[in-house]
Amino acid sequence: MAESKKENKKSGILSNWIVRNLIWAIVFVVALLVVANILLNIGTQHNKEITVLDFTNMSYDEARYNAERIGLHVEIGDSVYVRRMKKGAVFAQFPKGGSRVKKGRTISLTTNAKTAKEVTMPLLVGYSMRQAKAELASRGLNLGRLIYVNDIATNNVLRQLYNSREIAPGTQIESGSNIDLMVGLNSEDCRTYAPDVKGLKYLRALDAVHDNSLNIGKVNFDKGIKTYSDSLNAVVYKQAPTQAGGSLTMGSTVSLWLTTEESKIEELSK
Repeated sequence: MAESKKENKKSGILSNWIVRNLIWAIVFVVALLVVANILLNIGTQHNKEITVLDFTNMSYDEARYNAERIGLHVEIGDSVYVRRMKKGAVFAQFPKGGSRVKKGRTISLTTNAKTAKEVTMPLLVGYSMRQAKAELASRGLNLGRLIYVNDIATNNVLRQLYNSREIAPGTQIESGSNIDLMVGLNSEDCRTYAPDVKGLKYLRALDAVHDNSLNIGKVNFDKGIKTYSDSLNAVVYKQAPTQAGGSLTMGSTVSLWLTTEESKIEELSK
């Protein structure tokens, strides 16, 4: 009898049009929120990031194929001329290989031009080393060696050199040329560390070493690496000094050992 009264009470509540409409409104709002969240996740690829491949030395078609396989796009944003590199191959990219990006991101490629082109040498004196490095890259020029001399401001560019001679801003120079920078070094601010570049390809390793105010020392290629293109695909499997080797004076060198052997590369992930 008591249970029958309870059932009648529930039926009475649900038969009330205000209560029914309120319940339907709550259900509708909850459903709307769920659908909106699903659409938002699809539209923004929420929590879904992809590791950018290193497209260095690939042709544009190879880079596009490999990018599309993982949900990315590529486009040619610029070209430089590198004498020893195969024509049309990817020389650099942004974002860099190893970066994490959302699915659907477009990667800008800098490819090797079929013929050498000339660019205008910028004025780098007074820039910080990192600013000068970025400016060189934007002009299709490469950072060569960092030459440190005593100065009040560490990493302040004092001179810009090409083939060991000072090069004036405005000079026309072949794209892909190496520009050495003479930079300041304050004795109270002159220490840095070797980055861990094991597992990186040669150009990415070079970039990381420069970013830490260091130079590349001896480069040791395995016997199977015979061409410049091979060297671009080679991976660093050993370095000296290592990241754990303590602090270094800026301008010191880091020696690299590179390989294309799968067995040595696999060892790096263990």
